[in-house]
Amino acid sequence: MIDLHSHVLPGIDDGAATIEESLGIARAAVADGIAVLAATPHVREDYPITAATMERLLGDVQAAVAAAGIPLRVVGGGELSLEMVAGLPFEEVRRFGLAGNPGYVLVETPYRGWPLEIEQRLFELRTNGIVPVLAHPERNGEVQAHPERLERLVAAGTLVQVTAASLDGRLGRRARTCGLDLIGRGFAHLLASDAHTATVREIGMSAAAAAVGDRELADWLTVGVPGAILRGEPVPPRPQGRPRGLLGRLRQR
Repeated sequence: MIDLHSHVLPGIDDGAATIEESLGIARAAVADGIAVLAATPHVREDYPITAATMERLLGDVQAAVAAAGIPLRVVGGGELSLEMVAGLPFEEVRRFGLAGNPGYVLVETPYRGWPLEIEQRLFELRTNGIVPVLAHPERNGEVQAHPERLERLVAAGTLVQVTAASLDGRLGRRARTCGLDLIGRGFAHLLASDAHTATVREIGMSAAAAAVGDRELADWLTVGVPGAILRGEPVPPRPQGRPRGLLGRLRQR
């Protein structure tokens, strides 16, 4: 699997504090079946990270992972707030390109409220040749109450990432139901761990993939789409399967 959202870089945000903790996340990722992990530190007012700092720490983690013999490819990125999307030069935004791809950037969904400017900010990215990937909207209360809010964004070209811990229930019933609903509606394109440590908000990608209830669709969410972003290829079409369990019931709405 390919995991395009983690906070593996040390001492830069609320994720790994030390290089040893970074290695712990890397080992946990491999144990969960992940071959590629994107380092996507927060880029927002409380963590005003520069692309140069991300790139330097990414190099440190890549070197440490290789020295430790961990079979994991670590690639770059950033999780940008809407304020940073508006405030940073687009050249800087591209340096935070998801999986090192300057044509994609991970944008953080606020946990509370629904910003009036979100559609405009994502539109500005697209008009500058950058595809926005909206991180964890299933954890936003407004989206939980009105998942159709994402319809216009997705139709306009935004991709959506659902967090693994939402699907396997670690983040509560509302996040799980909403995450599965977004997948069932065709409003989600990637699963990712958003891992902050090896043991808290841990990887959990394999359990989340199983929760989808459709092997082909789970592969699309964890390999097909993130792999296309990684390689700079067109996103493959969504498979048409018949998932079982809760996701299957949600699709029949």
